[in-house]
Amino acid sequence: MNTEFKLPNLGENIAGGDVVHVLVTPGMTVAPGAPLLEVETNKAVVEVPAESAMTIQEVLVKPGEHVSVGQVLFRVVAGGGGDSGEAAPVPPVVAPVVLQPDAPVVAEASPAPVAPVVVVLPSPPVASLPGGDALPPSRPGVPVPAAPSVRREARELGVDIREITGTGPGGRISIADVRAHVKLRNQSRAVTGGYNDSRVPMHTHLPDFGRWGTVSREKMKNVRKATAQHMAATWNTVPQVTCHDKADITHLEAVRQRFAPRVQKRGGKLSVTAIMLKVVATALKVFPQFNASVDMASEEIILKRFVHIGVAVDTPRGLIVPVIRDVDRQNISQLAVALTTLSATAREGKTPLEEMQGGCFTVSNLGGIGATGFTPIINYPEVAILGMAKGVVEAVFIDGSFQPRLMLPLSLSFDHRVIDGADGARFLRFLCEALEEPLLLSLEG
Repeated sequence: MNTEFKLPNLGENIAGGDVVHVLVTPGMTVAPGAPLLEVETNKAVVEVPAESAMTIQEVLVKPGEHVSVGQVLFRVVAGGGGDSGEAAPVPPVVAPVVLQPDAPVVAEASPAPVAPVVVVLPSPPVASLPGGDALPPSRPGVPVPAAPSVRREARELGVDIREITGTGPGGRISIADVRAHVKLRNQSRAVTGGYNDSRVPMHTHLPDFGRWGTVSREKMKNVRKATAQHMAATWNTVPQVTCHDKADITHLEAVRQRFAPRVQKRGGKLSVTAIMLKVVATALKVFPQFNASVDMASEEIILKRFVHIGVAVDTPRGLIVPVIRDVDRQNISQLAVALTTLSATAREGKTPLEEMQGGCFTVSNLGGIGATGFTPIINYPEVAILGMAKGVVEAVFIDGSFQPRLMLPLSLSFDHRVIDGADGARFLRFLCEALEEPLLLSLEG
């Protein structure tokens, strides 16, 4: 029987995406569950499977085209090439392949329900739009009917959910309402001269670069676009401070090279990052305020009793942050194997969405590329992130003489709303001392 294959639901609050690859051609017969095409959403690249056995008659989409849920993708013959009997439809299962650096959801990793984090930002100047509309006023003290996913969308876009007027039943707020509010706010900024929520001048228009030479434009991939939005929202929301220090890893490097073959036999790579994961897990036990999130709506600090650490991975599709669970309960060999598997899966584009959520702290290592130092941006709603640079041999004055020592630059960015500068310096010094004297892990961990 001739029929149409439409784009199924790709997940909660996902309206569509961009076609990455079309995996079938006209005349091809596919079995139930066979992948038909890959679609990149703002959360992942997903494979869209066949619901039942079918033969492809006509392909109506091509790579690079934007498609929406419910849009016709193929014209097909049900039953695998003209059979009178139709195969029983199989509910479509969307398998995530590549993920963006999404904000970890604290409540999903905790056994007890946790209130969603809502950050209250200063309101921009109230202005009338050309059509006479004005931004809706804030509603302090009034319960806001909105799902957790909608609240997260508002946080990532840097708006107060209480300022948004819902169009759903009983005033319930949807993601479409959030985006409409942001659009209205941006139009208001253009009228008033362009201010962001921190009253900082904001560039709204670019010059015509073509006046000075040849230019070309490249459409942002969904992962890059989501990263830009998340980083901008974090930068505008969280007052960040970065401390720098250096750890003498001369002895650690000798030990690492000595035991690396043993770990390699287990399928892992004994890297400095793997060792650092264990050090950070111990530090989070000693300094629990670093394993927290801020809820400004209720004026509370959420302290987490679990230790899940994210590791920033550079992939062809952009930066993503998979999370290793229960780092405090694993030894360094286990962490080395987990990190090796995690990195390979991320670069192949096969990291599941759930493995990107629930992080407590993030580690980012640019040492393999050669950076001498950097100031990492916090992965909100976490309150701290560690940046590792390339270790360099330096002359260090010890016991009356200069000696060559391998020094590892470390940078710790933290949320100054909950962490004071002195505590940030103490946390970073603890990491350095633990790397220099591993026995400290046993004494404090």
